[in-house]
Amino acid sequence: MSLTKFFKNSPDKAEMSFIDHLEELRWHIMRSVIALLVGGVTVFVNMDFFFRNVVMGPAHKDFITYRLLCKISHAIGLGKSMCLDEVSLKLISTEMSSQFMMSFTIAMVGGFIVVFPYIFWEFWRFTKPALTEKEQQKTRGVIFWVSLLFFLGVGFGYYLIAPYTVNFFASYTLDPLIANTFTVSDYIDNIVSLVLGSGIVFQLPLVVYFFSKVGLLTPSFLRSNRKYAFVIILVIAAVITPPDVVSQMIVTLPLLLLYEISIWISARVVRDLKKEEEKEWS
Repeated sequence: MSLTKFFKNSPDKAEMSFIDHLEELRWHIMRSVIALLVGGVTVFVNMDFFFRNVVMGPAHKDFITYRLLCKISHAIGLGKSMCLDEVSLKLISTEMSSQFMMSFTIAMVGGFIVVFPYIFWEFWRFTKPALTEKEQQKTRGVIFWVSLLFFLGVGFGYYLIAPYTVNFFASYTLDPLIANTFTVSDYIDNIVSLVLGSGIVFQLPLVVYFFSKVGLLTPSFLRSNRKYAFVIILVIAAVITPPDVVSQMIVTLPLLLLYEISIWISARVVRDLKKEEEKEWS
């Protein structure tokens, strides 16, 4: 297989057989894996910086989120009510190889986040030829929007959800005599889940778009279930944030906005589909 084949797609896939498609998919996967390895190695080489300043960021009281919330608290006249004097988080390592293995987890997750646009681009290059010319025109910019929403979700999870969650579980206790001591692997697993989970959740508008295109979702369904979605979001925000309205709104508003945007997108898709049907029948 030549280097040209490795870095380029075949210009015409219309007459490709099933085996040819599998071969094409294999090269897309291989290029994605290589990109992931490059990103992972880059993070691994700079592990000290990433671990101390990124992974352990929410565990330090000078984390940017805590400093900004403290400034907001003073600015709106709440004094130090939103300031965090200390993060009561104690971590231990109970297995000999756990920290070594965690380095690979951090490297792979960090590498995946860094090269996500490229990985999705490879996926899109494989699926795009299956779309009609009209469908391809309507999905222009999909790589940009998917990547943008993913990074917004990752940022939201890292800078808002993760700090609140860490502090909630670190300070929650049934009795003052019980000390919360967590393993560092448990801490990292939670950070990874929150960050990647938020990145996936922020794909909601695009998921709603495609589901609305195929008729599985309608704006009326989303509107009728809006109150349930709002309640769930408010409960989550109330549980993980401190008992003040400002902190709860900081977490709640972006999620509510995301849901409202999804309703607007669904309504627009349904409206466009109706117009196309009217043109076909006219």
